[in-house]
Amino acid sequence: MHKHSKDSHKNEKPSRVKKWAKELVYMILIVGIVSYAMDFYHSAKLPAGTALPISGMTVQGEFIDVIEQSKSGEPVIVYFWATWCGACKFVSPTINWFANDHQVVTVALSSGEDERVRRFLSAKEYDFPVLNDATGNLNRDWKISVTPTIVIIKDGEIKHTSTGVTTPWGLWFRTLFV
Repeated sequence: MHKHSKDSHKNEKPSRVKKWAKELVYMILIVGIVSYAMDFYHSAKLPAGTALPISGMTVQGEFIDVIEQSKSGEPVIVYFWATWCGACKFVSPTINWFANDHQVVTVALSSGEDERVRRFLSAKEYDFPVLNDATGNLNRDWKISVTPTIVIIKDGEIKHTSTGVTTPWGLWFRTLFV
């Protein structure tokens, strides 16, 4: 009888693992669906079609014109973020990594003066170019309601928008289809 109870415990383990795996798959699906729905809801307010102008001097002292950059044959990833944004803590490292091999322009929203943004970039060791939207004009023009927001522009056209947290794989996947 003792041996029988050991055997029954051995049989329970695979079913317990299967149960947890099944629960994990359901959770991933639910989170994915909710994330997609939230992204769809927030992205609906953003401009579509022809991209609005984004140009100016970066906090690094370089002039950038996103529309002109987007006509080089490679898409431009435009990242709207803020120094105070909690979700941006997870996305900014991905953007910084992408800036090594892709055209990336970032727009700091409501993040203070240029010097404050430069100190933030230095402290986090971020190298991506930043247009500081200290006046809020780009924020208003683009109707940004969620940070982070990512817009992919190619040939002056908005090809993709995304709000909230994204992974390196998610961003890479989005750039493949523009």
